[in-house]
Amino acid sequence: MKNIICFALMCCVVVGEIAACTSAIVSATLTANGRPLLWKHRDASDLDNKVEKIVPENGGYEYVALFNATDTLCLQAWAGYNSTGFAVMNTASYNLKADTVTVMDKEGLLMSRALASCATVDDFERLLASSPKPLGVEANFGVIDAEGNAAYFETGNYSYRRFDVAGYMIRTNYSKSGREDEGYGYIREQNAEKLFEPYVESKSVTPAVLTETLSRSFYHSLIDKDFAADKVEWVVDRDFIPRYSSSASVVIEGVNPGDNPLATTMWTVLGYPPCGVVEPAWLFDGGVPDCLRADSATWKAPACERANELKREVFPIRRDNGQNYLNIKKLSDISRKNSRQSIENYKQGYTTIEKLLGK
Repeated sequence: MKNIICFALMCCVVVGEIAACTSAIVSATLTANGRPLLWKHRDASDLDNKVEKIVPENGGYEYVALFNATDTLCLQAWAGYNSTGFAVMNTASYNLKADTVTVMDKEGLLMSRALASCATVDDFERLLASSPKPLGVEANFGVIDAEGNAAYFETGNYSYRRFDVAGYMIRTNYSKSGREDEGYGYIREQNAEKLFEPYVESKSVTPAVLTETLSRSFYHSLIDKDFAADKVEWVVDRDFIPRYSSSASVVIEGVNPGDNPLATTMWTVLGYPPCGVVEPAWLFDGGVPDCLRADSATWKAPACERANELKREVFPIRRDNGQNYLNIKKLSDISRKNSRQSIENYKQGYTTIEKLLGK
């Protein structure tokens, strides 16, 4: 195949995908409408995701969250918010754990507990401190609440470090408090920093900046090149924010102190984000669109199915290491079309939000 772009760090054969994510917290001072944002561009081994509303059986706060489609009981949340306006997400970290404890992969269970029981960032910290150890986690947890607080908690089995967010912070798959030069996502972090720059300077960050710009971007910071703007047909899919393993992009738009917490909105792109369309999810009755929920016959969300079907068109090579080769020319057409639909969905969604806020 001609016009394949290869660069040195991409020439290795990729044996497998590490569960990874790119995330950010943006405080109200830097957003266009003065509401805080919590963003998670999810990479995972399970590429089928869904959104469901949960009413805890033993009491607690109702919440809306992102789940693996295979999690039929919805036990492990990967990003979500509850009826108080508290929201949480995570990215896996790979430079914190220094023990030999075999208990692991409990991040989703912890976040489900947090959504059912926490109303504030401080509540989440108390949950971390009081939970039995080892926690079985190695992650950067991002949280915001309706009181205007925001923080990352870099958390291992026995301890955590809190980073309060006053402007914005980005986390990928290493922790700032962890071992130096270990972990993953250093290039993706710099991609996000570069793409964020003009919006931060103008204090104009919106959810669409995250889902329609960062989650669809093929800018590579190490090479300082936007491959989506090139004339080539094929690129090697390596160290961009969206990756073959990307399964969703979620932005939780919080509220300000005194606002109706039910106006908190989870803007969600299911499936491979460059091929997906954003849909808003709310906690009120009927607030989660059917396209985001698991179908009763397939147990998969229609929106996720559609995006992943288009993904198969832009990653068409099935032999050898075909999953590493992206037809970016075809993807650009698909992404532009779906992004236009996303912008329309944003417009309609904000009409609902204004009603919830009484504006």
